[in-house]
Amino acid sequence: MRSYSSIGIILVLWVAGLCAAAQFAKMGLFLPELQQLYPNATIATGFLITLISLVGALLGLVAGILVGKIGARNVLITGLVIGSLLSLLQSFDLPLSLLLATRILEGATHLAIVVAAPTLMSLYSSDRLRASAMTLWGTFFGVSFALTAWLGLPFVASRGIHALFFAHALMLCVTTILVLLIIPKQEAVSSSNTLKPEPFSLKGLYDQHKQAWSSPHVAAPASGWLFYTITFVALLAILPGLMADDQRAFVAAAMPLASIISSMTIGVILLARYKAVQVVNTGFVAAIACALVFLVKPNEALLCILLFSAMGLIQGASFAAIPQLNAAPSKQALAYGALAQAGNIGNLCGTPLLLFLYNYGGNSAMIALVVACYVMAIFVHCSFARRRALLN
Repeated sequence: MRSYSSIGIILVLWVAGLCAAAQFAKMGLFLPELQQLYPNATIATGFLITLISLVGALLGLVAGILVGKIGARNVLITGLVIGSLLSLLQSFDLPLSLLLATRILEGATHLAIVVAAPTLMSLYSSDRLRASAMTLWGTFFGVSFALTAWLGLPFVASRGIHALFFAHALMLCVTTILVLLIIPKQEAVSSSNTLKPEPFSLKGLYDQHKQAWSSPHVAAPASGWLFYTITFVALLAILPGLMADDQRAFVAAAMPLASIISSMTIGVILLARYKAVQVVNTGFVAAIACALVFLVKPNEALLCILLFSAMGLIQGASFAAIPQLNAAPSKQALAYGALAQAGNIGNLCGTPLLLFLYNYGGNSAMIALVVACYVMAIFVHCSFARRRALLN
């Protein structure tokens, strides 16, 4: 495959990731507008965000199993098409109960996209491009949120939130067409490459989960990712409020930007020289150092930026670790499914947990949990590395 074809495929799949992340951003960034639409259901509107994470937490690995059985391209197209139809439905003035129901279904389409797209990206990337491609993929969440805020806020202010949902449906539809035109048709990955080929059943699903999460190759990236995601969104939400009033907006915008820039610059350079797991652990060590300084300087804006720069190394390298540790596309799909599952679990529990600790134990309690998470992530990665060495 010619290099420009590989680059074109990578970019289309990255756009699919932006569409998937926008499924979070189109609700999370517009809660005031949603609460105006449903003024008598202030608490329930919060579920418009969490329901999509709940689906991922419960069914993350299912998407990886389906990719292994019917092919990543088919799963991706299905997720994009159904996601587009759901966004189109949301563009109508739905009762809250029906809107919540669409979010449950949207959680399934989100999983389909974020598991199938990186699997295809790894498959169609050359050895030279793969680390950079997976690092680019690791930026999709932050970039999508930034674009949705930049373009979506004035758009919603002038046209309303239902117009935003329609625009998202249109974006998913265009992306589907691009995938159909640019991503080559492929046969479904042979089930002989899966961890344990079995008919799809509850027992088979349990066995797949057990084997995937016990595999030092499949589970390692997701296990570290769990501890990362417990803190990422939570710190994005909490840290700007600790800054001086004139620095809050700057810090809120600079933190995710710093993680993206770090991932695409320092992360790419390190991945060209070291294994992805080593880069991940380097990011965790740097993040621990920054977090510890917060104990004595909790209101320092530069520390926030440095912390998220360190976390940027974890982002890209965690995705790059999956193809490095798993040669078979079907096992890569399972690993991406496990990563999605871990990420959704972390997003679900992280912000409430850190907020609880901060409110009742102050900055020290919150930072203690952050440091503990990163220490556990390093411990897990080192443990899995030892198990892989024994298997070789």
